Amino acid sequence: MSDGFDAEARSAVVEPSKPRLFRVLGPGLITGASDDDPSGIATYMQTGAALGYGISWTLLFSYPLMVAIQIVCARIGRTTGAGLAGNLRKFCPRWLLAASVLVLFVANVINIGADIGAMAESVQILVGGPRIAYVAAFGAACAAAAIVLQYKRYVAALKWLSLALFAYVATLFFVEVDWTAALRGLVVPTVGFDAKRLTSIVAILGTTISPYLFFWQSSQEVEDTKAFPRRQPLRRAPGQALAAEARIALDTFLGMGFSNLIALAIMVSAAATLNRAGVTNVQSATQAARALEPLAGRFAEALFALGIIGTGLLAVPVLAGSAAYAAGEALRKPTGLDRAPGEAKAFYGVMTIATVAGVALNLSPIDPIAALFWSAVINGVAAAPIMTLAMLMAGSRRIMGAHAIGGALKAFGWLATAVMACAAAAMIALDLAGAG
Repeated sequence: MSDGFDAEARSAVVEPSKPRLFRVLGPGLITGASDDDPSGIATYMQTGAALGYGISWTLLFSYPLMVAIQIVCARIGRTTGAGLAGNLRKFCPRWLLAASVLVLFVANVINIGADIGAMAESVQILVGGPRIAYVAAFGAACAAAAIVLQYKRYVAALKWLSLALFAYVATLFFVEVDWTAALRGLVVPTVGFDAKRLTSIVAILGTTISPYLFFWQSSQEVEDTKAFPRRQPLRRAPGQALAAEARIALDTFLGMGFSNLIALAIMVSAAATLNRAGVTNVQSATQAARALEPLAGRFAEALFALGIIGTGLLAVPVLAGSAAYAAGEALRKPTGLDRAPGEAKAFYGVMTIATVAGVALNLSPIDPIAALFWSAVINGVAAAPIMTLAMLMAGSRRIMGAHAIGGALKAFGWLATAVMACAAAAMIALDLAGAG
């Protein structure tokens, strides 16, 4: 009986049937690519300009940590057939679930607003024109894309948009890099116990290990079981576990590696140009792009601007979508990009509200680059509590059954959680000491 069930389950696995890498990559690739949104780009640009090559070690350090926590969240979704918030509803008190979803929603709205503002500024760099009109156009386009496109087409579009990030790798060919200093900065950690450096470290960790990524990848694993009906939650089809967990690991390792490679290219470019020229405080997307022109040529400026636009179009729907998944699951409402708007009114309503609220933030006198940087700091502070809950659920047999995590994955997941908590606590303590 058991052998027959396992054989049937194995034959039903679609992970996928043809081992073509672009088809295998899905939630992990899109999650990793959306991690390098305009918020992330601004953070890497600002820290590279302010601190030079000496801060890039944080990207090598964070890589195994972000891989571990993203695999944990993906496996929660694939194993249970419910996203992170859906499982939190069963696992923790209602007030804690509400607090988690509210923090996620607020952080995402700030991020969406800052991302759309940076995209609008980038269009101004390329063609001129009124910024507010571009803000409205990008907001409408991002809100409409998820509603109009079918799920498979939407995911395919997000995959192709991820290629826009190679613009930042291309920029490296137009700047003069001190590769010896860049390599030393990558492998030799330099940690200063001053508020500025610790805030920068928290911002980098917050943009590489962000709460919205946890909710998105977990929910996308659930979406994939709907898009490929022969895939079943692993608690119901344990014979699919080996293939599913291997695909999740490959997808996440490559997706997060792609994310950090692009981040490194941005940081090194900023260190080689802005920091070298004494430009240590980048105050707008326009300034960041145009500062590259005399140092790296007009082509580098255009690449920077196009990269902001491409990554923003990728990231804004992910930010709005992760908030919608969390709110919908918490309220026990139908969720999913595979559903028609009439079938998931609350889900699409939250996506629309989050995007409109982000657009509205651009009517305020908030500095776009400051908003981008501080949204990363907010994510860094908010991440540790949510990571703690995710780790507790992933290790719980009540939630995960026989697929509860253990071994190296559990160790790295808890290490990532501890690092985020310690970095945020140290930053807050230094800020309070400075205020006192």
